[in-house]
Amino acid sequence: MTQNLPAFEILPRDLSAYREGNVGIDYVHRFESGKPGPHVLISALTHGNEICGMVAATHLLDTGVRPKIGTLTVCFSNVEAYESFNEAQPFESRQLVHNMNRIWSAELLDGGEDSPELRRARVLRPVIDAADYILDIHSTSQDVVPFWVYPAYDRNAQVALAIGRPPVHLVMPSGLGSGTPLIQYGHHGDPAGHGAAMVVECGQHFKRSAAELATAVTLDFLAHFGLIDQEPAAAAPPAQRRFELLETHMVKSADFSFTRPLVGFETFAKGELIANNGGEEIRSPCDDCTIFMPTRAPIVGREAVYLTRPL
Repeated sequence: MTQNLPAFEILPRDLSAYREGNVGIDYVHRFESGKPGPHVLISALTHGNEICGMVAATHLLDTGVRPKIGTLTVCFSNVEAYESFNEAQPFESRQLVHNMNRIWSAELLDGGEDSPELRRARVLRPVIDAADYILDIHSTSQDVVPFWVYPAYDRNAQVALAIGRPPVHLVMPSGLGSGTPLIQYGHHGDPAGHGAAMVVECGQHFKRSAAELATAVTLDFLAHFGLIDQEPAAAAPPAQRRFELLETHMVKSADFSFTRPLVGFETFAKGELIANNGGEEIRSPCDDCTIFMPTRAPIVGREAVYLTRPL
């Protein structure tokens, strides 16, 4: 088993000092400038083992970042899952019951199901409702290039393109296809909504570079909306690459298997076999079909793979 464990360049730290926020909700901290401006939410630990968000959020709190205009809210979301982290099983603390980034629908939030994630999401609803702009910080199980994820609204694309890093974008014209993520909750999922909401996938969960990028992009995000001063760019931003989500496939069978090892960003020709999903074949819907987030360990009912095409 140990041969499959990743290298740990960063690990969880005790967050108990951040539990008592200032809005009456554990692990939520809000700072108001007293001047007109946008309300920006930085969301960390939607998944409990995606440590880079914790690093970025604690950086804001530890260094006393305060908004020059508008309002800044810093939220640690799924701390209960985070606290279950075990180095021997580092991928298991992603969630306790529900994937907290798939439950932001009225059907689930107002329904009768119960779990630690649903209870926490219900408590956090007013926090999300209040935000004009949301940066939800994530990382990936595989060591791939970082990328943005956002619904295909111009208001999201403009922000990601203006910030410039990471230079890869996964654009969702029809949603995620496997539930409702935080960035599509409420008005952020409405074509006529206001503000912007996006995920930044910062790299492999336990790499220091993921934490460094998460912190840098968080500061870029706040600077973009004028809440803090913009640091001078060290270099010109790299060329942007955008991909459109075409299909989301879920694991339907315990014997799910890819036709070759995949980590992400591999390409397939139209009609080429990508995976066997029980009795179902997953084939490429187009030439240059690009793989995003192939499952590391197939679990029935969870995402298997996202199929995209370059834009």
